[in-house]
Amino acid sequence: MRADRQHTVFATVALLVTALTASVLASDLSVAEGKKNSSRMKTEAASGFLNLKDARVIDLTHSFDQHTIYWPTSPSSFQLSRLHYGRTEAGYFYAANSFCTPEHGGTHLDAPIHFAEGRQTVDQVPVRQLIGPGVVIDVSRQASTNPDYRLSTEDIRRWEATHGVIPRDAIVLLRTGWGKRWTDRKGYLGDDTPGDASHLHFPSYGKDAAELLVKKRKVAALGVDTASIDYGPSKDFIVHRVANEANVPGLENIANLEELPELGAWIIALPMKIAGGSGGPLRIVALIPL
Repeated sequence: MRADRQHTVFATVALLVTALTASVLASDLSVAEGKKNSSRMKTEAASGFLNLKDARVIDLTHSFDQHTIYWPTSPSSFQLSRLHYGRTEAGYFYAANSFCTPEHGGTHLDAPIHFAEGRQTVDQVPVRQLIGPGVVIDVSRQASTNPDYRLSTEDIRRWEATHGVIPRDAIVLLRTGWGKRWTDRKGYLGDDTPGDASHLHFPSYGKDAAELLVKKRKVAALGVDTASIDYGPSKDFIVHRVANEANVPGLENIANLEELPELGAWIIALPMKIAGGSGGPLRIVALIPL
């Protein structure tokens, strides 16, 4: 009886240990799975892997139409002219238009030659440079109280303290919160005087931050949800000059940055391939792993 009772006790303890171990393992697996899911975007961005089948696609492009915002000194805006719309003599439907636009308006790319003599024109920017991991730096809080806010090196260091050093060839997107102002020209530019760009107010990159990103981090492109990679009051366009001299293009008037994570998205930013162009309309999208 004593041996049987001892055997029973051992068996009971063994079952309890097994159950407890299974519970702990299940808990560990659950935590591990949570960590795996939360870090998957970072891992995929760092490893270069992206499952297109499972990716969420975000359009970062404003539509081109009669309301599209151009630089105040632009001689014209977007014009769409109908060439044909309706049934042809053969009986089938046919539609075609022509359009005319300055290079630098709406969601567009600034080619390096825009502010750097002898650098790449829009058709010469390598396509590979325009596809890469996205880095979103959020300064919307600072910009909400200072419309002339400029990204600082301290902002970048804070971002890197959380996410790690910005990877080489990243496409950096500055989120200022200005995208929500797109339908309000004066609110977006800070002034709506036709032909006058001397009273503009909106946030963007600062010189020191641009030099850190371009010269030290070797990023592929600088993008922003305002009208310029230089802040509104700029008179020397130093950020353009720093970036363009290094053959780093600018991506301006980007939409929907509030939908992107600070790290983990992949960016595809393809402009109209205009031979010899200093810039052009841009279709830019983000792919976010689910």
